[in-house]
Amino acid sequence: MFIDSHCHLTFPELSQDLPGILARMQAAGVNGAMNICTNLDEFGQVLALAESQAHIVATVGVHPDYQDAREPDVDTLVHLAQHPKVRAIGETGLDYFRLKEPLDWQRERFRIHIRAAKKIGKPLVIHTRAASQDTLRIMREEGADAVGGVMHCFTETQDVAQAAMEMGFCISFSGIVTFKNAKDLQLVAKQVPDERLLIETDSPYLAPVPFRGKTNEPAWVVHVAQQLAQLRGVDVRHIASVTSSCFNRVFNGL
Repeated sequence: MFIDSHCHLTFPELSQDLPGILARMQAAGVNGAMNICTNLDEFGQVLALAESQAHIVATVGVHPDYQDAREPDVDTLVHLAQHPKVRAIGETGLDYFRLKEPLDWQRERFRIHIRAAKKIGKPLVIHTRAASQDTLRIMREEGADAVGGVMHCFTETQDVAQAAMEMGFCISFSGIVTFKNAKDLQLVAKQVPDERLLIETDSPYLAPVPFRGKTNEPAWVVHVAQQLAQLRGVDVRHIASVTSSCFNRVFNGL
């Protein structure tokens, strides 16, 4: 039993074959997924899918990379997150990889998501890329430890992981951990405690080995779990168990 803690089923690469995607999930033993919202305009689709599938839950948020997206406010996020199938606020965070300063709008957007999560009492799904220190700083300043959540698609150092875990966050590994050039990340993956460990695909992106370069899908989260099992010297069933338990605890189950 595996749970994909982060995927984008309403993106066109996956939505055009949704029956097949869901069937392959079931066949692979992936019995649930959290479908992530990246902007307010797609939230209706994200929620509708969660309402139609018992094993799919949703989030609400605006991705930090979407500069021209409709800006959220605390009250809007709280209102949308009241639906019982919405289990988290996000994906939110900071991304300095493609965009250049001034990025005050991005940092303020992140703060708004944290404030909304605290107001409604739901966890955060946090994205950070080339911005780990500012991400951690804003998390501390805004009191993100009050709700916790997940650092998704983690690619940072052990120090960053430790700082996030000290604020109550879990660490989620994607297909990147299967890449041959991800040796540093693999060392981090060996050290995260069972109770803070999550797996994801971030599909349709970042397909794991042996599918690297192809359109990713939730069924392939099993390959992430297998890599973690090998790195940590445990049976893959153990990874399935602890990551599912972590997901159920943080995100209130499926």
